[in-house]
Amino acid sequence: MIDDIHQAAQTRMQKTLEALKIEFSKIRTGRATPSLLDHITVDYYGSSTPLNQVAKVSIEDSRTLSITPWEKTMVAPIEKAIMTSDLGLNPASAGTVIRVPMPPLTEERRKDLVRVVRHEAEGSRVAIRNIRRDANNDLKMLVKEKEISEDDERRAQETVQKLTDQFIGEVDAALAQKEKELMEV
Repeated sequence: MIDDIHQAAQTRMQKTLEALKIEFSKIRTGRATPSLLDHITVDYYGSSTPLNQVAKVSIEDSRTLSITPWEKTMVAPIEKAIMTSDLGLNPASAGTVIRVPMPPLTEERRKDLVRVVRHEAEGSRVAIRNIRRDANNDLKMLVKEKEISEDDERRAQETVQKLTDQFIGEVDAALAQKEKELMEV
């Protein structure tokens, strides 16, 4: 029972950390990465379809993404989807290839992005602490139902706390890495 609670808490904390890393990958650093366009959807014959399902997204150089649609008719809708997204990018099409240059980040924009990244990290820390609280409540219920002793509960809570500290440390490490990446000129 205690092992199940620990396993469930660890799994949920791992998912929280993975979600944070996915959010971090969406925040641009001035370098071109295909994952930057992952959340963009294109109108494909009346249905909203992810960009990577209607075109090949690749890196042309460190500051330029290259998008090659599977169908020639998709050039205009892809361009429109990128322009209307919240990324502030201006695609340029050359025949069937769309090039998306990454504008250099200003100092002010970098600081704004650092604030956003810190907010995301704090949200993840709160989620991890909530998972710890849930696990501790489950342990308290087991004591209440007399399925485990109070000593077992105390030991289990210490293990949950160590797990929490470990994952919060990983969140802090990911945050430090992303901040460093953002402030790099």
